[in-house]
Amino acid sequence: QSLKTERQSAYSFREGEGGASGSFSVGAMPGGGQCEEPKGNKLFPELMKAAFELEIALRPDREPSSTIAINRNAQFRPHLDNGAGAGQSRSLIVGLGTYVGGELMVEGKQHCIRYKPLEFNGWTERHWTKEFVGERYSLVWFTPKGCEGVRGIDLCAQG
Repeated sequence: QSLKTERQSAYSFREGEGGASGSFSVGAMPGGGQCEEPKGNKLFPELMKAAFELEIALRPDREPSSTIAINRNAQFRPHLDNGAGAGQSRSLIVGLGTYVGGELMVEGKQHCIRYKPLEFNGWTERHWTKEFVGERYSLVWFTPKGCEGVRGIDLCAQG
């Protein structure tokens, strides 16, 4: 399979075994030559703030990310990350929920991410989700190319 084909299917996923699935982003995304705020920022401000605070709590030594992909019951096929901001920073991922299975495969190596954060390079390392049963969420923190220096935590409403 060509690299181009793998990159085109980066966001293809099939529903896992825990009900409806979906994915959205909060923080900042590149667009129109500058970083823009996705709709998730206004729809879920408390979730956005808590998720960016979680990144800092999990990895206080890591430069805070500009963006979080929030996934529910998504089982991703093997892919390399792609889309707006291609060429992003290293990703930090953690799995949350009441599920069994759902390990993250990175370059053929299995990683249990349920309440165990993992850092990897989604742009250069092929990765996918193993089958799971139950309700599975994953949070993926990263900074897309074009949003360097933007800290998502700074975009959160104070209060």
